[in-house]
Formats: sequence, C-alpha cells, structure tokens
Amino acid sequence: MTLSFDDILAARDRLAGHIERTPCRYSRTLSEITGAQVWVKFENLQFTAAFKERGALNALLQLGENARKRGVIAASAGNHSQGLAYHAARLGIPVTIVMPKGTPFVKVQQTRAHGAEVVIDGEGYDEASACALKLCDDRELTFVHPFNDVAVMAGQGTVALEMLEDVPELEVLPVPIGGGGLIAGVATAAKHMNKDISIVGVEPAMYPSFTARMRGVNTASAVGASTIAEGIAVKAVGDESYAIARPLIDEVMLIEEPFFERAIALYCNVEKTVAEGAGAASLAALLAHPRKFRGKKCGLIITGGNIDTRLLASVLTRELVREQRLVSLRIIGDDRPGLLANVATVIGQMGANIVEVAHNRLALDVPAKGAEFDIMIETRDARHAQEVMDALRERGYPPRVV
Repeated sequence: MTLSFDDILAARDRLAGHIERTPCRYSRTLSEITGAQVWVKFENLQFTAAFKERGALNALLQLGENARKRGVIAASAGNHSQGLAYHAARLGIPVTIVMPKGTPFVKVQQTRAHGAEVVIDGEGYDEASACALKLCDDRELTFVHPFNDVAVMAGQGTVALEMLEDVPELEVLPVPIGGGGLIAGVATAAKHMNKDISIVGVEPAMYPSFTARMRGVNTASAVGASTIAEGIAVKAVGDESYAIARPLIDEVMLIEEPFFERAIALYCNVEKTVAEGAGAASLAALLAHPRKFRGKKCGLIITGGNIDTRLLASVLTRELVREQRLVSLRIIGDDRPGLLANVATVIGQMGANIVEVAHNRLALDVPAKGAEFDIMIETRDARHAQEVMDALRERGYPPRVV
C-alpha cells in the first residue's frame, strides 16, 4: 500500500460537509507552562468526540453497493467504533463492532447508541481484532481496519491539512501513536506541505509498539498493562501504517503515566475542554520533555475526549494532590477534650478548609492515652500547605503528610 498527498486531498473533498472542520487555536497559557508556542487542534469537537470519524467515513464512502448492503465490521477500543457506527448509520450501512473487555463503559454505551451491534470479546485490541476477522468471514462483511488501511490513513491526514492551512508556520507536530494510522496520515500531509516540519511520535511507555518495531524487539511484556491512554494501547503497530510513517518520523517519545494525567488536567483547567488519555498525549510529550520543544511552534491534536466521567474525576482529584491543593495530614496528640477543635481552629485561621477527618484511638503505634487524626485539608497551593503545617507545628501539633 502507498499513501499520497493526493489521497489526502481526495479524502478532504469526500469529507467536506460531513464532519467538523475543527478549530486550531493558540494557547497562551499552555505556551507559558510548557515553554513552547502551542496551538491546539480540537478534534474532540467532532460529533463522536474524536478524529477517528475522518478515516472511518472516508473508507465507508468508497465502498461498493454490495459491500454497503452486507455491512461492515471493525475492532476498536472505542473511537474508531463510534465514528464508524455513527457514519454507517447515516449512510444506511449495517455495522458490527468488536470491543475489548476493558473498554471504558462510556465508549461501549455511545457505540451502541449509534446503532451498532457491539460484541465484547478479548483482553485487548489484538484479541478483539482476531474475533472481528472471524466474524467478518462468517458473515461476509467488509472489515474496516482502524489504522492499517490507506483510506483510513488518508482520512486521518486531513487533520494535518487543516492545521497547516490555519497555521502554516508550525514547526513540530507531536502525534500520538497506537496502530500508526494517524501519524502515517499526518506525516504524509505535513511533510508534503512543509518538508522541514518535525514529526514526533508519542507512545505510552507501557505500550511502545512503534518504538519496539524500530528496535526490532517485541512488546509481549506490555500485555495486561493498564494505561490511562487506552486509545493508543496497541501491542503491535500496523504493517502498512508503519511502512508509510517510519521514513517520515523524526523521533518517537515514550511517555510515563503521570504526564498523561497532568495533560488531561491541564486541558480541563486551562482550555476548559475534555481530553481522554490518548487525546492528551501530545501535550504530555511537551510536559515530559520540555527542552525538546522549548521555543518551537508546536501543533497539538486533542485526538479524542471520550473519557469515563469517574476516571476524569479521579484524574482531576489526583492532580489536586500533586499540586498539594489537597493534603492529608496525620496528627498524634493527647486524647483530651478540645484537641480536634484546637487543630481545626489553627487550620481555619490559616485560611485552609477541612475536607475530611478520621479519628483513630486504637492504633497500636499511638499511646493508650493518645489519639491519631488524619485530616484532609484544601489549600491554595504547595506554599500555602506548608504554611498551614508550620502553624500547626508552632502550636504544638506537628503534622506528618500521609
């Protein structure tokens, strides 16, 4: 298979009027935080909240009449399935989606809501894909691969086409890599429009499929690993997507989990927008490797915003803990009336808020006449938290951070 710039231009013409031409906006605050000059492409504003609509629709629009009648099938952890299901329903094409067992409930629910038959099978994408291929043969359906398909890659490449039309001066595009379909399309378009632009692949450290392929090693140890960026948690990159993308990529970065979490929180708190783990990968790369991007004009793609609300709440709360805006303090003192009131008074006088209190008289490492308190407090920042702890220490209630 080959992918040309003309394929991407043709995909743009097919998709016109069927998908959103999402905005690409400069972020002054993210630029200040990262040290780079940051533009954000909001693909989470697509109807199904992810860029995957582009490739899925481009593939559907090229099906023959018989294939449309029989229907299509795909294996996906979520965003490809939703894009395929939504546009197949619009076009009157039956669709079956096989999703891995660990797929977030929100993605399963939304895929079914678009009218797809959802089959839950396999521990990860690779096992789900094997199941989908078997069903494809049994039912004589057309398999629409989420990344190893030129029509899909061409559709994804329209993201870069729009970005460089809006911001021609972009110098670096950090692009998430799962199976490689997005980066193959983006790199093909971007390098054609600006041969000097740098394409940086971004992978979760738990699933380094592209990196492993480059180094000639396997990633069997990653099976079962749990990453918040499940949308790019693919054991093996696609053969065709790898062949197309590899010559066009300047570097691939492996990102640890805390940077994905911080990126999700920043998008929420700074840009007031929701990004899933994989969707925040490009920003995570800037946070993990600031020197690599400092001063450069970087185009970041929020590839998707389909994150489970419970997980999002957890990520945002964990970020408050990292910033020490939520701090759990342990205080041991004499078990006498008024002790807790005195501690609460100090905390209140310092302008902090008590969120939760746990009172333990039975801990064996506490004197029989003593008591242990775990007090969670809300502060303005790390400096304020330290001021509260200093005040408690001065009043005779030395705290320990739990």
